[in-house]
Amino acid sequence: MRITPRRLAVGMSLWIPNLFSGIRVRRFSADWTHATVELHVNVFTRNYVKTAFGGSMQAMTDPYFFMLVMHQLGRDYVVWDTRGEIEFLKPGRGVLTAQFDVPTHRVDDIRARAEGGAKVLEWFETEITDRSGDVVARVRREVYVREKKRVTAARV
Repeated sequence: MRITPRRLAVGMSLWIPNLFSGIRVRRFSADWTHATVELHVNVFTRNYVKTAFGGSMQAMTDPYFFMLVMHQLGRDYVVWDTRGEIEFLKPGRGVLTAQFDVPTHRVDDIRARAEGGAKVLEWFETEITDRSGDVVARVRREVYVREKKRVTAARV
């Protein structure tokens, strides 16, 4: 079964760590350049002072940049999420949203830099916003990319 953006969004929303953390993947674009993810702040996802738990906000941004890069590059590349940073700006309440954008020209640049097996470390940034559009947190994620080594048939 081929993975489609729609199937991946539904699957990621039903994945147990996301399902019980109030994280819902609203969409992956058909060209794998964009994803929208929501965090529903509730009794299970809030902290002691009843605002969004920082770990939940970190979790809502964890795999999406690397997934967008991976789907655009294809199977000939190793892609990992290696590091994340978050700056909390104001308390998060209600439904929080993060938009992930990885334009094709940026992936083309990564592909060129990874040619021949070179290791590429690329930072991506997004903001987590509340329903009124206020920025709750700024997030940076580092993605590792390397072209897989091609196995050639041994000569006898």
